[in-house]
Amino acid sequence: MKVLIAGGGPAGATAAYWLASQGMEVTVLEKTAYPREKVCGDGLTPRAVREMQLIGLPHGPELGYARNQGLRIRARGRAIELPWPELTDFPSYGLVRSRAGFDQHLAEHARSAGAAIREHRSVTGVLRDDDGRVVGATAAVLDGDGRRTGEMEEHRADLVLACDGVSSRTAVSAGLHRRKDRPMGVAVRAYYESPRSDLDWMEGWLELTDGSDPRGGLLPGYGWVFGAGDGTANVGLGILDTSPAFGKLDYRKVLADWASSMPPEWTFDPDHVRGKVLSAALPMAFNRTPHWVPGMLLLGDSAGLVSAFNGEGISNAMESARYAAEHVVEAAGANGPAQRDAVLARYPHRLRNEWGAHFTQGRVLAEAIGHPRVMKAALATGMAVPPLMRFVVQTMTELTDHPPRTWQDRAVAVLDALTPPTSNIRPAAKESPETSKVENRD
Repeated sequence: MKVLIAGGGPAGATAAYWLASQGMEVTVLEKTAYPREKVCGDGLTPRAVREMQLIGLPHGPELGYARNQGLRIRARGRAIELPWPELTDFPSYGLVRSRAGFDQHLAEHARSAGAAIREHRSVTGVLRDDDGRVVGATAAVLDGDGRRTGEMEEHRADLVLACDGVSSRTAVSAGLHRRKDRPMGVAVRAYYESPRSDLDWMEGWLELTDGSDPRGGLLPGYGWVFGAGDGTANVGLGILDTSPAFGKLDYRKVLADWASSMPPEWTFDPDHVRGKVLSAALPMAFNRTPHWVPGMLLLGDSAGLVSAFNGEGISNAMESARYAAEHVVEAAGANGPAQRDAVLARYPHRLRNEWGAHFTQGRVLAEAIGHPRVMKAALATGMAVPPLMRFVVQTMTELTDHPPRTWQDRAVAVLDALTPPTSNIRPAAKESPETSKVENRD
């Protein structure tokens, strides 16, 4: 089976590795060229590390990966350190590496397995046959500055995987638009040259202080400080669209104001910013459906797989790539086109079984914490009871064993069983134009 993958990020490159390693003909169309920046906290949770282990991707410090031992949650004037749990299914450590380096490393790994990666190819739309089935994609060839050269290419394949991110030109051209009944977030981040580069913890700040407000007022959203181990720290913040302030803020100014409230010895100031301050949208909780149409599957951010609990999307992108690859390999051995499509049509159900309940819980949380009083009450309770916060964080990061071994595992399993799963099967209603003013800004 010939597979065309639009987008060479964590979802696309991971899928390319799995499929190429099974001997399939795989072509990846990447809009830019490696290394390229992406808006991300650069944190790799134990779930993401497991996916790296499964594809045999080395991740030692000599390759630029900084290891950490857990989360340090800050709120209400105190900090709680929550080590990554000791589990059977996942490693007990996380990592930090810039997306520029991580995505390039993944792409090189896919190339080593036999995948063809074509850089400077921007997908402009899908190709269809007379029956409406997706049979490939068109791509504009770009120059080194990202401008169109005027050359266009057609790439035909038995199957297309849409892995081209939140705006997903591939999915949109097939009529799959963003759903507005699902949460959306925005993230903004900067790199600072800082002694916080060598943190052993991934720090999450659940209360953001406005450094420009002499009264120390709070900003809506959450913040992070992740030590990159290379002399810089990734400092950023995220906000959900359930907040009244969503879409009304200058996110770079919000980040700068918050960073200015930090201790001066951390050097989170304009003189120590390294590179561009970037912002982008976070597509959450299956916010584009369905995840299968004849001839095409949606993976990663294109499918809206970011968690509304914590804004994390890399692990889900890589997992969705593994699931998609399993279905594609099985479909390749099916008895005829009808049976092949029947196998591929099970992919959305696999995603729903994996994340449907978790995304429903995240949607409820996103709506609740959009109200400041609810957020303050939740923080007051959680920070006062560290064991409760530990359980909440373990639930939010999806770090439990299956089958369950501990009471935390069993509690999460019961909660998931009682939660109606978010659907990713039915088509989305027609939406307004896809792009928003916070998507992929620089």
